[in-house]
Amino acid sequence: MIVIRRENPTFPDQVVGEVIETAVTDIDAIVQRSHQAFETWSALSLADRCVALTAAADLVTPEIFDEIALLLTQEVGKPLPDSRGEAMYSVSLMRFNIDQAKKVLATHYIDDDAGKLVRTRVPFGVVLAITPWNAPIILSMLKVAPALVAGNSIIVKPSPQAPLAVTKLLNVISSGLPDGVIQVVHGGPEAGEALVTHPLVRKVAFTGGDVVARHIGVAAAQMITPTVMELGGNDAAIFLEDAVLDEAAMDRIALATFMMGGQVCMASKRIYVPRSRYHEFIAGFVAACERSVVVGDPMTDGVTVGPVVSRAAQERLENLVKDSVAAGGEVIEVGTVVDVEVVANGYFVRPRIVLNLPDDAQLVCEEQFGPLVPIQPYDSVHEVIARANATELGLAASVWSADEQQAFEVAQRIEAGFVFINTHNRTGMTPRAPFGGVKKSGFGREYGDEGLLDYTQNVSIHAPAAYRPGGSGGSANAYPGTADVVKRIANVLDDLIDNG
Repeated sequence: MIVIRRENPTFPDQVVGEVIETAVTDIDAIVQRSHQAFETWSALSLADRCVALTAAADLVTPEIFDEIALLLTQEVGKPLPDSRGEAMYSVSLMRFNIDQAKKVLATHYIDDDAGKLVRTRVPFGVVLAITPWNAPIILSMLKVAPALVAGNSIIVKPSPQAPLAVTKLLNVISSGLPDGVIQVVHGGPEAGEALVTHPLVRKVAFTGGDVVARHIGVAAAQMITPTVMELGGNDAAIFLEDAVLDEAAMDRIALATFMMGGQVCMASKRIYVPRSRYHEFIAGFVAACERSVVVGDPMTDGVTVGPVVSRAAQERLENLVKDSVAAGGEVIEVGTVVDVEVVANGYFVRPRIVLNLPDDAQLVCEEQFGPLVPIQPYDSVHEVIARANATELGLAASVWSADEQQAFEVAQRIEAGFVFINTHNRTGMTPRAPFGGVKKSGFGREYGDEGLLDYTQNVSIHAPAAYRPGGSGGSANAYPGTADVVKRIANVLDDLIDNG
């Protein structure tokens, strides 16, 4: 038996909790159990599944939210209010999917002169969700909720760096559902590969980095198992010449960049500003960080930025700072530090902006996933669009302008799956809009109708008019609709004859 212990990145000598790693030899039985649960769960009507899921969501009481928030803060370093917000939002996402399903998954009927067509959506079966550590609850629920309401069963494998809070939440929800509909598996690559390659796993949903994504993609392709992947981004924030740079806007971009220590897939990771307003922007951004970016123990009131997730992440980011200096960058520390002794001993990285970097510097052309951001001047809209698009990634971006029409026109030229206007990151999200990447930032969508439809397959049932009872029949090898086309031509000719 292997125990996975999770340390507290704020106080690395503290162990927050532990889980038992699932033995690879147990994977088959877990999948078989999930498949049996699927057969029962999918046999329920959509209405009955919605009732059951609503009751399960009701089991997550305010006291449980508090317990989950504390665990999440301790295991990943997210400020406590953010952790509670994540837990509450995840359950609201479950309710959103329940409400959407009644419309999105409805069966469509067409019965006319061309025949009778029934289009319905059916589940895949056993869904596997492999989720990351940075927002483990939300990024799990974005898979769990649509999968379950659509009639699938689901197995969740959370990151070993954040197994505790999400497991607690899913255990509470699963206690109100039929046995085996939700299962949680813990482990590393071996468990993941055993799950991905199991013949009864019919869909894989993954959020994470490109290295793991490639392994999952190869394994899933061998099984011809469809996947949905939300991968990284190098998200550009573009401020146009007329952008409003008041305190509210600057606070939004500062926190969009540094919240969660910059460890957010859709965080602002490159900021582009017109050269004519460059110094004005930098002054405003630094001032906003002094107001809004407070670094310290994430359990302390008022702290907005805690530690990064691990010592390895801390060391990688500090090396990235050294690389930026070597590339000619001017590094400026921003924000306010409280709990100075805690920050000195935990896995903290001081938020920093970097100026004067060339576009081929590592901090500009790669996703940093930490509290470091380059601020780059530009001279024309055409130029900045080209520079923003000069990346293999395309998850999110933002355009800032006092002219909304101009902002939308520029946004449509950005190669990203989601573009925010006059905000960025969390404040720009809406559950009604599908979210996901283009290029190497992934495929498939979460949120919106598409995020629900991705967990279903379309099934069509068709009775052509010619072969329905009382139909005119037709050639045994006719192309689709041929008999109907001939009939319509005959009707037109009859009309012409009748009308002289």
